[in-house]
Amino acid sequence: MTHPLTAPTTEVRVDHRSAVHLAAETARAVARECGLPGALPDQAALIASELATNLNKHAGDGTLYVQPLPLGHGVEIVAADRGPGMRDPERCPADGCTTAGTLGGGLGAVNRMATHFTIRSADGPGAGTWACARLTPPGERRQEWQGVGTVCLPAEGEEDCGDARAIVDTGSARTAVVLDGLGHGRAAAEAAQAALGAFHTDPDRPLPEVVTRMHRVLRHTRGAAVGLLRLYPDRADYCGIGNIRALALSHEGVSYRLTGQPGVVGWEMPAPRVHGFPLPQGSTAVLHSDGIDARWGLDPPPRLLRLPPPLLSAALAHGHRRVRDDATVLAARSPLRLP
Repeated sequence: MTHPLTAPTTEVRVDHRSAVHLAAETARAVARECGLPGALPDQAALIASELATNLNKHAGDGTLYVQPLPLGHGVEIVAADRGPGMRDPERCPADGCTTAGTLGGGLGAVNRMATHFTIRSADGPGAGTWACARLTPPGERRQEWQGVGTVCLPAEGEEDCGDARAIVDTGSARTAVVLDGLGHGRAAAEAAQAALGAFHTDPDRPLPEVVTRMHRVLRHTRGAAVGLLRLYPDRADYCGIGNIRALALSHEGVSYRLTGQPGVVGWEMPAPRVHGFPLPQGSTAVLHSDGIDARWGLDPPPRLLRLPPPLLSAALAHGHRRVRDDATVLAARSPLRLP
């Protein structure tokens, strides 16, 4: 099993037309790092170019987020903005649809090239649009992998990200982790990556045992906050130490809010406890570090609650990030079935 999400998400801010070229080269490089064969890296570059061009022409405060897929083998390119939105976003991937007197072929081209393409928008000033294009090799198109999204960003001015995240499907459940190494920079990143390695050693173990393994591994680091979620077909378990928050969302609102126990994994840690809660099909579980402002979950607007996990993660990172801190969000739904 490979675990590609060891590096943070690559962020490309589209504030000038020159960013279109940067977006294309970034997507090509990430696709090659993912091992995509043949012409797929060039297709990833074209997808990023089209999405960035669309942001430059029509949007405000637009950003592309580029990374390996959270589950499966491939590359993901997500566009988020605070532009005027679209009245009928489902029509826009069709060739010829236009909102500004252009040919309107850009999103149609993305829709044709991408393995999966999802777009949502809210109509009105500053409402925003979110689009996710995923590109995979033939045979890597399992539908249950679409129910996962994540964004992981370093603090502004930092080269290393002190956060990390991962999600795996095993024979019994889907298990996700968000990690926040104490502080910022390289030492925090080393702690987060060490905890990530411990997670991947045996992610199917009982959650307290996974945290305890991390505690042993992190004793010679600065330590980390840890949040673990295990998703079953109709419920979820949460086990957290430190400032990782967990929420359960439905179209009606936030049904559960959980915060980790006080402590630091690797230093002084209480006995980990598991908290279970219902998670009906169609609901979304969210884990995030304190680089995402927790106030978003107090009364989120309906348009946010209706977003699928890849777009929800991008919307939270784009709209509620504290730029002076490492910021990670992971959103996931329970699969209807597991391998």
